[in-house]
Amino acid sequence: MDRRKFLRNTSLSVLALSLSRPGKSVSFIKDAGKKKIMVGAHVWVYASTMPGYDVSPILGQIFSDVAYAGFDGVETMEHPLRSAVYTKQIKELIDQYKIKLIGSSYGADMWNKDKKNQIYEDVDLIFTNMASVGARTFGISVGEPAGRKKTEDEFDNQAELLKKIVALGEKKGIVPNLHNHTTEVENNMYDLRGTLKRIPDMKLGPDLNWLLRAGINPVDFLREFRKQIVYMHLRDQLSNGKWPESMGEGNVNFKEIGDVLREIHFEGDATIELAHENGFVRTRPLKESLKMSRDFMRKTMGI
Repeated sequence: MDRRKFLRNTSLSVLALSLSRPGKSVSFIKDAGKKKIMVGAHVWVYASTMPGYDVSPILGQIFSDVAYAGFDGVETMEHPLRSAVYTKQIKELIDQYKIKLIGSSYGADMWNKDKKNQIYEDVDLIFTNMASVGARTFGISVGEPAGRKKTEDEFDNQAELLKKIVALGEKKGIVPNLHNHTTEVENNMYDLRGTLKRIPDMKLGPDLNWLLRAGINPVDFLREFRKQIVYMHLRDQLSNGKWPESMGEGNVNFKEIGDVLREIHFEGDATIELAHENGFVRTRPLKESLKMSRDFMRKTMGI
């Protein structure tokens, strides 16, 4: 499965209906007097149009748009952070626009023992460059074998590598967390639970919309794993299962999600990750959809 494969789900989702918005009342998470939640924007909506999903050539546009939209920072994909040149540019853009690089998402076949040294060396380089610009979160997609579930040995390989990455992160001030698409949480969360069986305290950075698309109620997930959730991706969804152009144009009940974040005393960071279906034609500039999304989350969730 491509780590960002678009799903075409045109059936009416029971979960989507259960999470549909009843109104526009506000849930002020920060009323609890806790650490301010940093709200960022993920680069996927830009990366999806780039060769190899590499946003390195358009970093200036991304930082400009994200700053215009009122976000605290950017979450990139890993490609620019393999380059000293682009890492230097990121530092310059942080200084120019006064927003942060929150962190990076990352995907690799963690289960494949033949790739463990290559992956570890790659992550080491990325962590070094992340630390140099003050980034702190690292959302890991662990990959999957083609057409089958992982074996117990493959879960063991995956856990061994993840433990080394967590230890490396501790040395460099980076917080690795497990990020999910549908694959990691389908079949009663077979893949995720296989990892947590071996690393019970592994930090999590769930994508709430991919949970929904896998048939899992995000609210239940937040409550079950409250102690280890340090990060999350947020995205809206229409009642027909497709993605709208911006946050606030779908039916997900973000007030309820905000209430649960306050209930579980969430103190991590949150990132809005816009995504559009294959063939979708935008009706407005991306920076305006980002701004609409940021304003909606501020009004609805108080973050």
